[in-house]
Amino acid sequence: MLEQALEAAAALPDGDPLAAASALRAAGFPPDLAAAALTQVALRRKAVTKFGADAAVMHFTRAGLEQATRGPVAARRAARLAAAGATRVADLGCGIGADTIAFARAGLRVHAVDASPETAATASANVLALGLASGVQVEARDATALPLDGFDAVFCDPARRTSGGRRVFDPRAYSPPWDFVVGLASRVPMTVLKLAPGIDHALLPPGAEGEWVSVDGDVVEAAAWCGPLAAAPRRATLFQGAEVVSLTGSGVAAAPVGPVGNFVYDPDGAVIRSHLVAEFAATVDGTLADPTIAYVYTAAPAPTPFGRCYEVLDQLPVALKRLRTALRALDVGSLTILKRGSALDVEELRRSLRLSGSRAAVIALTRVAGAPAVLLLRPVPLVRGQ
Repeated sequence: MLEQALEAAAALPDGDPLAAASALRAAGFPPDLAAAALTQVALRRKAVTKFGADAAVMHFTRAGLEQATRGPVAARRAARLAAAGATRVADLGCGIGADTIAFARAGLRVHAVDASPETAATASANVLALGLASGVQVEARDATALPLDGFDAVFCDPARRTSGGRRVFDPRAYSPPWDFVVGLASRVPMTVLKLAPGIDHALLPPGAEGEWVSVDGDVVEAAAWCGPLAAAPRRATLFQGAEVVSLTGSGVAAAPVGPVGNFVYDPDGAVIRSHLVAEFAATVDGTLADPTIAYVYTAAPAPTPFGRCYEVLDQLPVALKRLRTALRALDVGSLTILKRGSALDVEELRRSLRLSGSRAAVIALTRVAGAPAVLLLRPVPLVRGQ
């Protein structure tokens, strides 16, 4: 009866939830079933951004959907594992099965486990719904209890939330425990760890490739590629629509420092998180105006997928009254405020400026040679994804 309720709920317009619940009850579905179907359909509609057409038949929990790997990111990871020669992978902490599905589609045999019986059941239902049951085993099990003999690859996505749903920022509080997670590479050389974007580089397993991934400008995850999977010390991977680009480097290089140029680039978050600002600067022949600030300045614009480009029109006063006077003289009413290396509160500054002009403008709150600075900018429409 659940499938009939889901079909009926999906046929209703995405509007008033109370009217939808009344319509399902009028159609003969019990209140609890109607509520469950409407919740599932709402989650499926939200999941389209992560899973595309697959979302229409998958099953979700709110927490599971929020934490699940985006379909294209999981597919790329699976393809990279398959290309490295992996054939059988243990998916530890499989969640609702996003990576399990990608591994199966890449031709890998998968043994997926999750400590939560409800979550493991959801993953199993998704594997079945997508016709991928052959070669996939899903079970509710503590990841630390799964024997790893016979696996040539391991993928581990440790839980980074408490049982109450709060985010966990200290890796030592992950589940499975951090010592177990980082120790996997010594047990199965082809190990991949999915980590939070804010992970400290010093915590990555020795010799691992640290990768930071962004989707349409939003940094969504980090990953550690261990053993023979490590192709570079650091990597920034950007998904921009249907295009995927990567930048690699040491993660320890320092960019040259120079004056404010005619143009400034705001690098993608994955570039910054992966400590590849120096490598990015080299691709556009750029320098930093402050060694601690990741704005890259150039004399001329150059197409790049790794950052947004702005023309530097002027350097404005930092003092509030003088800044307000300068912006009013430019007839600015709509203001976009970028910020890097400034202690100023953006919204408080916006309110204090009290602008009412007719023109739009962009400013950057930053530092130049250690001193606070405000730059007046104009977007340059030459960067892919901008």
